[in-house]
Amino acid sequence: MLLLNLSIDCVVLGFDKDQKIKVLLIKKFINERNDFQFALPGDLVGVNEDLLSGGKRILESLTSLENIYLKQFYTFGSPDRTKHKKDQSWLKMYRQQPDERVITVGYIALVKMEEYIPHPSSFAVDAEWVELSMVSKDLAFDHNLILEKGLKYLREQLDHQLISNLLPAKFTLSQLQRLYEILLDEKLDKRNFRKNISKDSLIIKTDEKQQGVAHKPAHLYTYKS
Repeated sequence: MLLLNLSIDCVVLGFDKDQKIKVLLIKKFINERNDFQFALPGDLVGVNEDLLSGGKRILESLTSLENIYLKQFYTFGSPDRTKHKKDQSWLKMYRQQPDERVITVGYIALVKMEEYIPHPSSFAVDAEWVELSMVSKDLAFDHNLILEKGLKYLREQLDHQLISNLLPAKFTLSQLQRLYEILLDEKLDKRNFRKNISKDSLIIKTDEKQQGVAHKPAHLYTYKS
């Protein structure tokens, strides 16, 4: 009889003060010699857990991060995703049935790094923010693919609920455009960007303007509740 396990892996992307994107990774030992590998925070869903509750619990249990908005973006079900030798070594240390198939659901989050300081726990021996260009090509399981899919989802959807976590409650269109440019990794035409934003019913122009700036103060905008 085919036995299936369900897990959740979290792609948590943070922005530092230098406006660089970093991803939250955990470090775990993969054998008794204390060789290690990096991975996205992830684990099995409990029998009586719904997916979102499981994702929040798993993220908190491995990194101590809590109260984060998570958005489901993809499901990964390759039968070979846990078959690599290095991954089997880890599974044999922590799973009673290491050969069972595991399907995982990917969740993504965007956070301000200064507001979330990770602290490793459970089987994570470390948790740290890693710049995307420095991420190992040999993450656990298929986590490189999960990260790639998460970034693709973000750039295709530009989900307002995710993006709003990175902005102050009231922001300028220049701030919003700069954030889009970082996420998309491309320069945007200012006139076209503002024309498109004006059509978005979720972004509201307030009666307020910037305070205490040397240049002409810009109007402030906010997201509809």
